[in-house]
Amino acid sequence: MPSLTDVTELWDKLLKDYEAIVHIPMSSGLSGSCNAAQMMAQDYEGKVFVVDNRRISITQKQSAIDAKALADAGWSAAEIKQYLEDTASDSSIYITLATLYYLKKGGRITPAAAALGTLLRLKPVLQIQGAKLDAYAKSRTLKAARATMLEAIRKDFHDRFHAKEDASDMHIMLAYSGTDLTESHSWLAEVQAAFPNHTIMNDPLSLSVSCHIGDGSIAIACVKKLPEELLNKYQ
Repeated sequence: MPSLTDVTELWDKLLKDYEAIVHIPMSSGLSGSCNAAQMMAQDYEGKVFVVDNRRISITQKQSAIDAKALADAGWSAAEIKQYLEDTASDSSIYITLATLYYLKKGGRITPAAAALGTLLRLKPVLQIQGAKLDAYAKSRTLKAARATMLEAIRKDFHDRFHAKEDASDMHIMLAYSGTDLTESHSWLAEVQAAFPNHTIMNDPLSLSVSCHIGDGSIAIACVKKLPEELLNKYQ
């Protein structure tokens, strides 16, 4: 969690120049920072709006980008908070790990499961759809894990988000942990070939996530794009 003093000092500084703040912390299901911010915001007399839209890392980043676009389009802080929370489920993340060691160390899988996975060299695929990190699939190779994640995203486009045929109404983004970018660049090339008409972001995973999963992880995520008519609401 960030220091509560750091958070309130930032709010105090911003409120000297701005009427209101939209604060978008990590999902309440993954960190206590959201609940703490909601409690502190009660002392700010309706000037700080804490959003819990169950996002993390690259999907959380897109929430901030969307919030800025809505603010520029004339939306109030309260309206932005409401929209982000109403669309909380409009995102999906899949991630595969190079090692189970850190999940074992953090108590997120049993030592026996970690030992078996290491022995069999399994590549787990995990998912975040909302507030929790859940198992999705197990693959024998990284190549198979990448294929599993791509298929999972395509399935979400069709089944969860009812996206357009070319998924032009969806953002696609990638993330990675560690400093060896070989696998990350290869993953980007594979996803770009699968979705040639998309501009795909590829970001390092935040340390608050990387410390739990270790080096060499790669992820793919998607978020529904802001409908154009929302940006014209006040024009």
